Amino acid sequence: MTQLGNLPAALNTEQASRYTGLATATLEKLRCTGGGPPFVSYSRRAIRYRLADLDAWMTARTRCSTSELERPDAHGARRAV
Repeated sequence: MTQLGNLPAALNTEQASRYTGLATATLEKLRCTGGGPPFVSYSRRAIRYRLADLDAWMTARTRCSTSELERPDAHGARRAV
């Protein structure tokens, strides 16, 4: 696996949790309910998150104000109106 600095190119749930600042349980729930970052499923127990996907997912949720209106897009991600 390609290394990017001290991080592998694909992170397990624990590593993705530390990278995003979200609890592992939150990432697990988002995998089931949708709206979370894209992930790669090698098997039921081998889930990985690509850094580029995590960065894009976090960027899509960046806001300048709590008053910005949001609505879900076709993939469940919230988009400013």
